[in-house]
Amino acid sequence: MAALLTIRKREQALNARLDHLNPLVFDTHELGRRPGALRKVTRSVPAPKDFGIAGVIGAPEGAPVALDLRLESVMEGVLVTGTARASAEGECVRCLEPLSQEVAADFQEMFSYHESDSRGRVRAEPADDAEGEDEDRLYVEDGLFDLEPVLRDAVVLALPMQPVCRETCAGLCSTCGIRLDENPDHHHDAVDIRWAALQGLAETVKDGEKDNMGGAEAGVDEKQEK
Repeated sequence: MAALLTIRKREQALNARLDHLNPLVFDTHELGRRPGALRKVTRSVPAPKDFGIAGVIGAPEGAPVALDLRLESVMEGVLVTGTARASAEGECVRCLEPLSQEVAADFQEMFSYHESDSRGRVRAEPADDAEGEDEDRLYVEDGLFDLEPVLRDAVVLALPMQPVCRETCAGLCSTCGIRLDENPDHHHDAVDIRWAALQGLAETVKDGEKDNMGGAEAGVDEKQEK
């Protein structure tokens, strides 16, 4: 039963045809399943939606992404090695100003061939095959492969989790929120809370002394009048 389910999953994958018009779908027919065959591809593709770290930094949807790829045919499938370059936009985590920076992501991934018999039918996998590992594998489908999931992972790993506009960015004042780079002399007079109570007590004592002095002067004036 498990073997039958595996066959059905594979058949569904084979029937899920990739769109050859998608710029992130690549054709391997020229390699001809000849181990050692090599093809180099240079292509500019539009960035897909949500291409980066959500809410932090990423390439805007439709922005150009330059790809330099090396497609190499091996016994198991097609080994894809490449570099993606794009301009990412985000917000500085220190001063909250918009920022833009170039990102280059290197990647390498194997796109496997589906195992088949002499009639082209998908072979049943052994019952003890690790299904979790199989789900993580990427495949060549009808001579095509989709680079998008590999590209997404590579770009996310290449992007900074805490982007800054520059390494020396001083950020914002924690008290009033003013940008410190534009106001290098900005500061607030800090009062040590450990002395605040004593300072209030001292002021109370001073006020009491003034009142006592006022009462003493009034008493002196009364004696003089008598």
